[in-house]
Amino acid sequence: MSDLWNGLSDGARARLETRQYGKAPLAERLGTSGVEAREIVSVDGAPGGLEDVWIPGVVVFPRTIYPQHSRGFFGEFARETDGALHRIGMWPRQWAAARMFAGTAKGFHIHPPAIPEGTDAAAWFRRLFVDEPGNFGLRPYEREQWDAMFFLQGIAEMILVDERPGLPRRVMRFILWGDDLPSANNAGVVIPAGVAHALRSASSQDLLMVYGTSTTFVPANEGRIASSVEAAPLPAVWQEYLDDA
Repeated sequence: MSDLWNGLSDGARARLETRQYGKAPLAERLGTSGVEAREIVSVDGAPGGLEDVWIPGVVVFPRTIYPQHSRGFFGEFARETDGALHRIGMWPRQWAAARMFAGTAKGFHIHPPAIPEGTDAAAWFRRLFVDEPGNFGLRPYEREQWDAMFFLQGIAEMILVDERPGLPRRVMRFILWGDDLPSANNAGVVIPAGVAHALRSASSQDLLMVYGTSTTFVPANEGRIASSVEAAPLPAVWQEYLDDA
């Protein structure tokens, strides 16, 4: 192997890198290079073995898409009477649709959590997600925005960051496929308030999505973190020229 690159100059050999095709453990990839949705889908939150790296309250649940020969495809979003949203007791008050052009990104978006008056935020989150994680009736869905997202077309890369005090700051990065690409990567995602979320259109198609929210839209509750990508920033040298007095 030491002679494999002997046809290159010494300078090139010193700088040479080769890609490593082996996969790191799933728990490591979830917060770094990213994973496919099929690797983490579950109707019960964190799949087994990922509890220590999963963002509490996040659900990535499987969806089945049914191709209809010569016509298109069919897929359900959610049912109020059963399934992931039924299990956690969160039924959206508003539904909306969005389109992202191919090659674009948005976010990070974040929605403010509702902390009961006189309660320490860190202690509140520990109660909700550490001490009583199955007590879904405690969650103030009607007072804070939780999102349930679904993708109809394209490929989406999603990044989630937990910014709630009292909980570890964890990152989740994964790929979801739209309904036009039926596979095990078709999934819905539940995102709690206080969890920053960004999206990138990761294919040559526009990304089409539908999402339900636990509250109706309030502009003041739409926080932004590191979201300058949405402003389509110009190359630095262009901006320098434009700013030249």
